[in-house]
Amino acid sequence: MATTTSLLGILLLFFLDCASSYTAGFIKAPLSDVKLIEDSIELHCEAIGKPTPEIQWWAVEGNDTEVMSQLYDGARQQRVNINFIYDLDAKSTISIMNLNIEDTGTYECRASNDPYRNDLKMIPQVKWILSQATVIVIEHPTIVVDPRILEPGENVKDAILRCNLTDPPSPIEGHVWKKDNVEITTTRDSNSSPLMEYKLDAVDAKHSGEYTCHYFTTPAVNDTIFVKAPPGVNAEKKSEHGNEGDYGVLICRSTGFPSVENWSWSRQTKAGIELIVNGTKNFHIKNMGNKTELRISQLGIEQDQGEYFCNATNEMGARIETIHLRVRGRYAAVWPFLGIVAEVIVLVAIIFIYEKRRKPDEISDDDEQGSAPLKSNSSTNHKDQNIRQRNSN
Repeated sequence: MATTTSLLGILLLFFLDCASSYTAGFIKAPLSDVKLIEDSIELHCEAIGKPTPEIQWWAVEGNDTEVMSQLYDGARQQRVNINFIYDLDAKSTISIMNLNIEDTGTYECRASNDPYRNDLKMIPQVKWILSQATVIVIEHPTIVVDPRILEPGENVKDAILRCNLTDPPSPIEGHVWKKDNVEITTTRDSNSSPLMEYKLDAVDAKHSGEYTCHYFTTPAVNDTIFVKAPPGVNAEKKSEHGNEGDYGVLICRSTGFPSVENWSWSRQTKAGIELIVNGTKNFHIKNMGNKTELRISQLGIEQDQGEYFCNATNEMGARIETIHLRVRGRYAAVWPFLGIVAEVIVLVAIIFIYEKRRKPDEISDDDEQGSAPLKSNSSTNHKDQNIRQRNSN
C-alpha cells in the first residue's frame, strides 16, 4: 500500500546583495531519503534576499550525474507539482506523486536575485546558491499476510491475523497494528521479529475493518488484511413517539466493513410486511452512507402506528433492526394535566367541607375543666387580723 510522506528536505537561507552580481550565504548540508515505489515525497526550499530571489528546481537527467535538467510544474506525466510563494522572501515546494525507480536521483534547489540570472550569454555566468537532496526509490519488500481477506463462517468464532516481512529495507525496530488507520496502542512494541500476529475475539461487524501491520524500518513498510462481515445495524431509538398530525423521524445507523451498499425500509401492516417506497404516501427516505432516515409526515394513529424495519445490506449480507412507532392523539398531552388539576380541586373541596363541618362551639380540654379560680387576698387578711389580736393582748 502506498503511503504519503513528507521530507522537510531543503531549507535554503540566502543573504543576497542586490548591488552585486553574485550571491553568498549559508547552504544546508545535502540530505537524503529512501522511499518506496508508489510513495510520495515533498521537498521544501526557502530563500531570503532583497530584491526577492527566484527559486528553480533541477534534477539529474538520466544516469549521468553531471547533467541536470530543470523541472517544471506538471513534469514526469503530471506527477510533479511545484508551488511558489514570493513575498518578502521566496518559498517553494516540489512534490512528486506515485514514485518509481526512475525518480531516484539528486534534486537541487537554486536561488538568485541577480537581474541577469536567466541570461546564459553573461560572462562570467551568474552564480546561484544551491542546495541538494538525494532521493532513493526502492521496491517494496515482501510481506506475507495470512489471510489476505478474512470472512465470517459457521466455524469461525475467532481468528489470528499474521504478517511476515522478508528482506526488510533496514533492521526492524518495532511493530504496531492499525485498524482503519487508527493505531491499536496495545500492539506497539520494539521487537525486531519479522513476524507479527493479532488475535480477533470474533469475526463480526464490530471487529471488521482494514487491519494494517506496520514495521518500523527505514523506510517504514506495511501491508493490509481485510476483515469482512455483514453490517451491524442500530436504531437511534428502539421506540419512537409522535403526535398526531406532526412529523415522525426514524433513524438507523450501520457499523462494520465493507460499508453499506443499500438501505431499505418496511413496516408491519394487517396484510403483512409492506416495503416502503421513497416518495409514496407520506414517506420520505434519506440515505447518508452509514445512516438512514425515514420521515413520516402528517402522522396518523390508525395508519402510521406500528412496527418499522430498517434493512442494511453489504456484499457480505444483510441485517434488520426493528423500531416501534407510537402515535398519540393531538390532545393526549393535555389529559394528564387535566387529571392533576381535577385531583387538586377534589382535594381542596374535601378540606373545605371538613373545615365547615367542624362544630364552631367546640372547646378545648382546658375549657372543660373550668376556669381557673381567682386569686384571693383572704389569707393576707387573716394574717393581719391575727397580728392585731396579739397586739391588743
